[in-house]
Amino acid sequence: MSDPYLRVDGVTVEFPGVRALDGVSFGARAGEVHALMGENGAGKSTLLKVLSGVNKVTDGALWIDGERHVFANAREALAQGISIIYQELTLSPNLSVAENLLLGQLPQRRGFIDRRALRQRALGILEELGEGGIHPATKVRDLSIGQQQMIEIGRALLRDARIIAFDEPTSSLSVQETRHLKRIVARLREEGRVVLYVTHRMEEVFEMCDAVTVFRDGRHIRTHDSLAGLDHATLVSEMVGRDIEDVYGYRPRAAGETLMRLEGIKGPGVSAPVSFEVKRGEVLGLFGLVGAGRSELMRLVCGVEPPSEGQVSFAGETRRFASPHQAIRAGIAMCPEDRKSQGIFPVASVADNLNISCRRFFKRWGWLRQPKRETDNANAYIRQLSIKTPGPKARISTLSGGNQQKVILARWLAEEIELFVMDEPTRGIDVGARRDIYSLLYDLAEQGKSVVVISSDLAEVSSICDRIGVMRDGELVDIVPRDEATPERLLGLALPA
Repeated sequence: MSDPYLRVDGVTVEFPGVRALDGVSFGARAGEVHALMGENGAGKSTLLKVLSGVNKVTDGALWIDGERHVFANAREALAQGISIIYQELTLSPNLSVAENLLLGQLPQRRGFIDRRALRQRALGILEELGEGGIHPATKVRDLSIGQQQMIEIGRALLRDARIIAFDEPTSSLSVQETRHLKRIVARLREEGRVVLYVTHRMEEVFEMCDAVTVFRDGRHIRTHDSLAGLDHATLVSEMVGRDIEDVYGYRPRAAGETLMRLEGIKGPGVSAPVSFEVKRGEVLGLFGLVGAGRSELMRLVCGVEPPSEGQVSFAGETRRFASPHQAIRAGIAMCPEDRKSQGIFPVASVADNLNISCRRFFKRWGWLRQPKRETDNANAYIRQLSIKTPGPKARISTLSGGNQQKVILARWLAEEIELFVMDEPTRGIDVGARRDIYSLLYDLAEQGKSVVVISSDLAEVSSICDRIGVMRDGELVDIVPRDEATPERLLGLALPA
């Protein structure tokens, strides 16, 4: 067995009030796909930021091809051939696809950007990514989240890095894009690069990876140099420190009266009239491939965009919401797929993010804020949802993705919400936090609330939902009861005919 090309040697990272990494050591060989696994807040993202030069180490160092390194900034890490593809995208939305792909290495001619060369290089990498249908001049803001993720991957490939780290790369990708990614990762392995692969999807680890390192609470738990003889249960136990037999933990319940009814709803992204109802106490799933119109449908319901046809009946009244604010006040809230740009205020604290909608409940005389009551409310939900944070005043951007998702959930729990719309609720979230979130959704349903779960995770919708609506090309093709929702049937309905 060859020596590690990358060796993490006793790396410790401390922030005010928290030790994010505690003496972590492991190695990854050239030509190896090495999985990094652990719950949210276990230290995986912190380690990637150490590799990229964003986070400074308190102690320890990195060894790359036998040389010791401690990076002071991202430029030094790039110079050593390290490229990180983060789950939270770092693209410039107002620049073109080509400009984003080659940012920092734009081809020039006589002191000006060579637009022809830029276009040709962009076309080449887009074809390699399986995204040849994207025009290089398209603004990144006009792409889907999955397409943006592929652009992020393409940017790393163009840097010709020797060490490439993927942070939850398939969380927003379609089935076809995931297949392309797997081929790209296999090619990187054949070229002798080190690939670090952060994921919570067990099937990807066993299908794509050669070795796995497990983190828990900022510490290195174990490195498996081979996956031979390793099973899912062992990995989960090492990650969470306890056995979890069934991550979904489905709890059946009786549905009540109809809370919301859609009648012939059409609009942007929804090409055929959609009609269905959601009952109190029900968890209704919306499944389909990326771009099928699932999110677009519920955006029409939640006031993000107006429907061109049809009507929504909610709590016995016909409603047409002109804004999300109106929908929230009526009792409908949506947790968006893209936490970073649509769900959180990254420069604000955990408490401010949690209280932003319900602050009116804590004002004296209708206008005077009471910071102590807001802090008490934040602390109560931090305890209730087991949110890992140094405290309510910590900036939310310092939290892991899973804990940010819990803060968004807490925001709506503190409101007077009757219908919760969850768009990819466990995207990039570890197995322990996923179980917590599923349990919370069941709690809401048992209280007589309604939950709509939008998900491209087939196992998730078929395991936690009472009924599953399947969308394809902007059309609702069927609603399948749980006991008939086999993976084969759901996927058969979702795939193009």
